[in-house]
Amino acid sequence: MKTVVSILLVFTFFSTVSQARDTRGKYDINEALSSPSGKSVLDKNIKLYWAKQKSPKVKQDMGLIKTNKKTNAFNKSDKEACHWVFLSAVKQLQQRAKSMGADAVINIKSNYKNQVHESAEIFECGAGSLIAGVALMGTAVKLSKAAPKKKTEGN
Repeated sequence: MKTVVSILLVFTFFSTVSQARDTRGKYDINEALSSPSGKSVLDKNIKLYWAKQKSPKVKQDMGLIKTNKKTNAFNKSDKEACHWVFLSAVKQLQQRAKSMGADAVINIKSNYKNQVHESAEIFECGAGSLIAGVALMGTAVKLSKAAPKKKTEGN
């Protein structure tokens, strides 16, 4: 009898796992970044430029950096979990860039399950019943600083 119960439990477990949800969603980058959480956790000194957004001239390219973050999605909406994990991924990109001596991350793209999504407005997130995940990649750079304008007499 114990063997039959054990076998039934194993089949129940694997049938539940095989039906696990993995919904890929698209969410607004600016909405997440401008949220109270975004404003409080992100480093204002490390600038962010998404996809093909125009950035100031690059002084030094420090290489490609990647992040793949997961968060607990239990009892959260997909949007709430995805915004939270997105901010965590962006924060990690900024921390890596800063540790390399960079002052910006350019050409940031979603890279969920190694499928690149290039957008300046939207990021991709995978959400399931228990976990949500965001993968990002971008290039850490030092930007050229524009020379301050010289004051002229009479101005």
